[in-house]
Amino acid sequence: MTLATVITAALAAVVGAALGRWPLAALTRRSMNGERMPQRTVRIAGATITAVTFGALAWRFGPSWILPALLVFAAASTVLTLVDLAEKRLPNAVVFPSLGAVALCLVPATWAGDTWWPLLWAVVGGSTMFAVYVVLALVSPSSMGMGDVKLALVIGLLLGWFGLNAWLIGLLAAFIVGGVIAIGALAMRRVTLRGSIPFGPSMLAGAFVAVLLSAG
Repeated sequence: MTLATVITAALAAVVGAALGRWPLAALTRRSMNGERMPQRTVRIAGATITAVTFGALAWRFGPSWILPALLVFAAASTVLTLVDLAEKRLPNAVVFPSLGAVALCLVPATWAGDTWWPLLWAVVGGSTMFAVYVVLALVSPSSMGMGDVKLALVIGLLLGWFGLNAWLIGLLAAFIVGGVIAIGALAMRRVTLRGSIPFGPSMLAGAFVAVLLSAG
């Protein structure tokens, strides 16, 4: 690990905490339909989640061309996670701008690599993961919402850029994380066997696991 990587990670964590506490927390509150999560909770959770994800991604990748795309994804993930936990939905007003922003940030990262194959694989990855989640939503509409299907576009696009291994790990990790959360919720009696828990946070966590473990 170089000094530049350490400095980048520290700065990213500080910036993430600041962004999570105010603009992202404010966006989260605006994206909610009601007052289902106290403002103080939103600010603390937003600052914590964004600081951790920003710091981890900057530590893993250092000052690189792909880092902006990852930080944009991390910022959007904070908002989507909090809204989904509070209201069990993933607002289009956050998902679709995130898709465009991540796609735009992948262009210079691809250009810097002197080959356009990663960008092509990103498009394939987004389309394929979208198709997988469409099938899952049709098979089990009670456990998979259309918000999850739309989010799969963003996740598949990002993971596809990193390659097949990252894409597969992200897909599988989402269900592993979701299963662990479901078991924990049942054990703590937070949900019944007929109940449901939001799957968006598990999808996002799986994507981060894939990026941190398999990205080259």
